[in-house]
Amino acid sequence: MDIGQLFRLDNKTALITGASSGIGKHCAMLLSQAGAKVAIASRRIDQLQSVVDEIAQLGGQAKAFELDVTNKKSVTKCFDEIAQWSLPTIVVNNAGMSINRKLLDQTEEDWDRVIDTNLKGCWLVATEAARHLAATNTPGNIVNIASILGERVIGGVAPYVISKAGVVQLTKVMALELARHQIRVNALLPGYVITDLNREFLLSEAGQKILSRIPSRRFNNLEDLNGPLLLLASDASTAMTGATIAVDSGHLISGL
Repeated sequence: MDIGQLFRLDNKTALITGASSGIGKHCAMLLSQAGAKVAIASRRIDQLQSVVDEIAQLGGQAKAFELDVTNKKSVTKCFDEIAQWSLPTIVVNNAGMSINRKLLDQTEEDWDRVIDTNLKGCWLVATEAARHLAATNTPGNIVNIASILGERVIGGVAPYVISKAGVVQLTKVMALELARHQIRVNALLPGYVITDLNREFLLSEAGQKILSRIPSRRFNNLEDLNGPLLLLASDASTAMTGATIAVDSGHLISGL
């Protein structure tokens, strides 16, 4: 058995939402390097072109699509357009956001923006993908990017924490109902991952206090997601559905 081939994605097409930067861009680059054609989607399609160009320079195939995950019509239109290019059998639900305010300062608008993007958006994209796959009797694979905050609580980001807990449960119920269609649904739960957006904070005094609570005393780099993501996206995880995999350097088990 060629172990390396288990993690290859040749002749497959993957859709990654929220792919213009950070974890989403990294997922797109990684799955392309593993052999997949990559459809990358975001509200601002102009911000995706540089990602398409980077993938092409490395010999991969990618195409950008406009997508507002909070809007049903946008999701349907996006999938119809992608299907004309190549039906995605791998979907990475990465689009997300957070608003940092104390609970009593959070507004109804804050709640709607975060819940609609992180939870409703995940649901809309995943169910639309499942409909396309089920209608063509095509096995598929959905990976929802949740967070360790789906299984623990911190202050200041209540809607985010609630939305990610919802994504964890959404993953499990979808896995249960879609198994009959040969569609697997799993979730990746990153801890604190260093990106261009949060690097300054994580290196600050406040960030170092967070670091002191992590058993391994290290934040994650984007590359730390490679193995777990390829596992869930590839046939190496054929018997896995409804699973949640934390990539957090032990943060969850610390209880802090």
